[in-house]
Amino acid sequence: MSDTPVTAEELAELIVEFEKYRERLVNETMIAAKKAKLSKKATMEKLEPQLADIDAKLQRLREQEANLTASN
Repeated sequence: MSDTPVTAEELAELIVEFEKYRERLVNETMIAAKKAKLSKKATMEKLEPQLADIDAKLQRLREQEANLTASN
């Protein structure tokens, strides 16, 4: 891995991509669940651990971005 520091702009882009990925994951999973005639509640319960992981990573990225922005 490179020792090049990450910029606030790069973190912002990564945050946007993660948010898009999260939304796409939910949407595509719900479409597949609907086709399989699974309940929305059951589907979201199965998806929740992945969403929690994504949300935690997004939070860390936002904190890093805020730290970079504050130090500049």
